Amino acid sequence: MLPQNTSTPNTWSFLRDPMITPTGFREYDARWKYPEEINLPGITALGLGLGTQMHARGIEPVIAVGNDYRDYSLSIKNALMLGLMQAGIHVKDIGPAVSPMAYFSQFHLNAPAVAMVTASHNPNGWTGVKMGFERPLTHGPDEMNELRAIVLEGRGIARAGGTYEFVEGVREAYIDDLVGDFKMSRKLRVVCATGNGTAAAFAPEVFERIGVEVVPSHNELDYTFPHYNPNPEAMEMLHDMSASVKESGADFALGFDGDGDRCGVVDDECEEIFADKVGVIMARDLSKIYPNSTFVADVKSTGLFASDPELQANGVTADYWKTGHSHMKRRVKELGALAGFEKSGHYFLAEPVGRGYDCGLRVAVEICKLMDRNPDMKMSDLRNALPKTWATPTMSPYCADLEKYDVLERLVAKLVAKAEAGESFAGRSIKEVVTVNGARVILDNGSWGLVRASSNTPNLVVVCESSASEAEMRAIFADIDAVIRTEPAVGDYDQMI
Repeated sequence: MLPQNTSTPNTWSFLRDPMITPTGFREYDARWKYPEEINLPGITALGLGLGTQMHARGIEPVIAVGNDYRDYSLSIKNALMLGLMQAGIHVKDIGPAVSPMAYFSQFHLNAPAVAMVTASHNPNGWTGVKMGFERPLTHGPDEMNELRAIVLEGRGIARAGGTYEFVEGVREAYIDDLVGDFKMSRKLRVVCATGNGTAAAFAPEVFERIGVEVVPSHNELDYTFPHYNPNPEAMEMLHDMSASVKESGADFALGFDGDGDRCGVVDDECEEIFADKVGVIMARDLSKIYPNSTFVADVKSTGLFASDPELQANGVTADYWKTGHSHMKRRVKELGALAGFEKSGHYFLAEPVGRGYDCGLRVAVEICKLMDRNPDMKMSDLRNALPKTWATPTMSPYCADLEKYDVLERLVAKLVAKAEAGESFAGRSIKEVVTVNGARVILDNGSWGLVRASSNTPNLVVVCESSASEAEMRAIFADIDAVIRTEPAVGDYDQMI
């Protein structure tokens, strides 16, 4: 049956017929407001389409499926699994999970495919699916466009042979894999912030197993998220983590998003360290152990990956790439990079450190190992050892999904035209405009400002960094925002400096 774009709740057709808003198929996963933009029959149609895609690509018809801790995620997963079984797929249900546990299950169960029901860090009212065939990769734009066409054009094919199996023990195996045989040799007290999200069922136990003293912060599972939406890129959560460090005297805080694939850091001086700077700290440490490594950073990230003298001394090659967990995972694998870092808090630690997928808990363990290798250093010492830059948080002005890419195309053209005309930006000349993912305007002193389209929400994304001063950072933002404000379709920011 051909899915409809809209349907009215509390009607016969809403319970019977698939309804899917096309904009939910995004660059590298699928996300909708539920039930406004997709209904349960629509989710089943998605499962049928995903199973059909597996057959079309010659993937063995076996898939591991998990769900995050939201009150409606189990219903979504059941509807998805129904569609997968309808397509003739053997479903291995791993139960409630963080996304990296689902990715791990592909390796642990030797499953050819994975589907994780999660809205990630989006607030309640959203749902979605992260999916992949070639471990540790997840669907990118090509796979998502193919899936979108199969589903929306009603080309899902029912086949016999679909079966269901609930698999016990994956959570325990995942935690065992994270911990290994490592034990801290120095004492650490760490604020473990989970925002009442899914990671609450994992993180405290992981810390305790490696010998870290846990200072709990919202570690009770509660899908109403009574304190804040678990998102360690949002200042609300980072400020709360900072307050917990101050109150407890902890060595630092580690925070996790709604599906546990991201990690945020606050140091012992209650400073919120954005994830790209944490990435530089980790890259410095890892490049001592593995010299001449390649690190991938997303276009929102600090310029220090390319300019830091210590990384240069260790022979590091820096590669700046498209934002997005699927883009980054693929790039890390293509280049044989040791790790990839995203400003949003996704870290992609490849062999021999990790398996290449983004796992907030793996990052947390590796940060603790880093601190163990530097027993005389505090987290603030590691932060202060970095060259000083001034960076904004990620700021997201509203722009509708159906308009944002056209708006961005015009903004990129305007910024490129400024550079070509020799215009100044924040009082400096423009060195270049990198357009691999939106427009990153780089000034003659290495400072920069970025505007791109969010792949997950109806927003643009703005980040700025100065190598000179806070005043220059603000000036860069003012000039970027002035160009953005020429587009009337762009609305208010979620947060601003």
